[in-house]
Amino acid sequence: MLEIRDLTVFYGLHAAIRNVSLQVAPGEIVVVLGANGAGKSTLLRATMGMVRPASGHVLLDGLDLTSLVRRNLTAQVVEQGLVLVPERGGTFTDLTVRENLLLGAFPRRARAREQELMEFALSLFPRLKERWNQRVGTMSGGEQRMVAVARALLSAPRFLLLDEPTLGLAPVLAKQLLRVLPQIAAEGIGVLLVEQNAHLSLAVAQRGAVLSNGELVHAASAAELRDDPVVRAAYLGTQ
Repeated sequence: MLEIRDLTVFYGLHAAIRNVSLQVAPGEIVVVLGANGAGKSTLLRATMGMVRPASGHVLLDGLDLTSLVRRNLTAQVVEQGLVLVPERGGTFTDLTVRENLLLGAFPRRARAREQELMEFALSLFPRLKERWNQRVGTMSGGEQRMVAVARALLSAPRFLLLDEPTLGLAPVLAKQLLRVLPQIAAEGIGVLLVEQNAHLSLAVAQRGAVLSNGELVHAASAAELRDDPVVRAAYLGTQ
């Protein structure tokens, strides 16, 4: 279980998130919705130790990672099994697909399973086999996002954090990318997803949460959020 308890992050005097609490179970997909600037990316970055929380805790199966998070020891957080695919990032564009994926298996926890993890990632994204020796920077935006997610999977995550994975993608590519998430979850990997595309993300998630001005204002099952008139008006474009 990934537990985020009362996490608060300040940028200067501004509270980017305040007292946010979430849980993600193994094999569960949880989506975080919210407007631009609501604090969604900050939540993921603070969970990984990329920004320092002012207060709160991050626990993984009861192990308190807060000391690692507060000291920005992101590499050690990854070794514990949390892996982030950042917005518009997560790849080395001057390297090939093969080189990117091999670098993903750098954590000690992943090395013994490198072949198994590689086969799983390529089964999800068979197009990457065709681009095996191509430099990632010469690939389409959708293909680069596939590389980013595949590279994260090579790190043997217990929980995968995805920050706007479909941003800037055509609808058909966005759908192709998000439809692999249930297959990832079926392997027992929990997924915490930040996504602007509420239609697609609520279709694959079991639960969701809504951030507004840095605070968690609503949490429910994905089905309840889809049927909530306020959520429908704000994020689904319907009344």
